[in-house]
Amino acid sequence: MLPQAQVINTATAALGMMNITDSEFKKISELVYTRYGINLTDKKKSLVVSRLQKLLRTEGFVNFDSYYQHLLSDKTGKGLTELVNRISTNFTYFWREPDHFEHLKNVVLPELAQKLKAKNDHDIRLWCAAAATGEEPYMLAMVMRDFLGADAYKWKGGLLATDISDRALQVAQKGIYPSKTLNKLPPHYLKKYFKKVSDDEWQVVDEIRNDVTFRKFNLMGPLTFKKKFHIIFCRNVMIYFDVPTKDGLVQRLYDGTEDEGYLYIGHSEALGRNKCPYKYVNPALYRKI
Repeated sequence: MLPQAQVINTATAALGMMNITDSEFKKISELVYTRYGINLTDKKKSLVVSRLQKLLRTEGFVNFDSYYQHLLSDKTGKGLTELVNRISTNFTYFWREPDHFEHLKNVVLPELAQKLKAKNDHDIRLWCAAAATGEEPYMLAMVMRDFLGADAYKWKGGLLATDISDRALQVAQKGIYPSKTLNKLPPHYLKKYFKKVSDDEWQVVDEIRNDVTFRKFNLMGPLTFKKKFHIIFCRNVMIYFDVPTKDGLVQRLYDGTEDEGYLYIGHSEALGRNKCPYKYVNPALYRKI
């Protein structure tokens, strides 16, 4: 009979990281690329295993190939939804890349509001295309509220926030965040737009939550929105795409942008100058001219 410690160690080893063959990884990565545009390179193999192995064991799949076959035969689409929920990274926090929010408030919104008011138009359309767990769209809504001030009621300006992850959107709609995601937020925003709900959690106030409409949306699909947007934030998502996928997305974003509208991307991203339909303004900032 094995000593108890040895039995535990043997069981732990048996539950170690599952193996994924090159063929299995290729099939799954091609499926993810086709459906969501996410480019899973070989460097992501261990990430795929670590994020999916618990699911495979829980659901009784003997290997990644049987899991892949299940995804193909699943007519409900729930399997693919769970897959993208697990492999998509939703790391973000409030006041991330703050120069964008400062530029929006001090340059873009004053210019846009003046132009729209001259046409007796009070509809500012803003889209956060990779909303993740909601920090970015709520930040944008706060900036909008700060700019519009007492005149906010005169404007239709709501904000559309989309993401492919159901799990991320569920967090976003609740609007409850741990203190660590608020560490870089200027005190003014915390005081005005949050309420404390536990020792380490804060919730976005209803006024701001009501300004944001969350919707599930796959950026690989056509843009079917009724109107074009004056401002699009699509930050830190194109780093997961290869060049053809990124070029196709940028063209769709361009087609969905109002004339003279703006596109903000992440500072770690760049658009090719030769193929980019937008005009370069500043690092990570482009305009439709």
